[in-house]
Amino acid sequence: MAHPIHSYPYNLLAELLIARRQELGLLQTEVAERLNKPQSFVSKYENVGRRLDVIELIAVLKALDMTPYEFFDLFLSKIDKKKLPSDFLI
Repeated sequence: MAHPIHSYPYNLLAELLIARRQELGLLQTEVAERLNKPQSFVSKYENVGRRLDVIELIAVLKALDMTPYEFFDLFLSKIDKKKLPSDFLI
């Protein structure tokens, strides 16, 4: 069984964060500077090698000029319920 961090919901989360960064024309280093973190921090969550907790996600969204409300509306609109693990409730 795959590690939960590599599951569909985490991959979708990373894809949406990458898309938003690219939409803004930002490099990983620029997002990292906004977060006062090393570039590797951004690389790790974008490559699904690291989970973001809720507080970190809110900080990342702020750095990407996006509210949590906007992000979760987008996340929920893009999610394919057929690909969700059985224990993932929406």
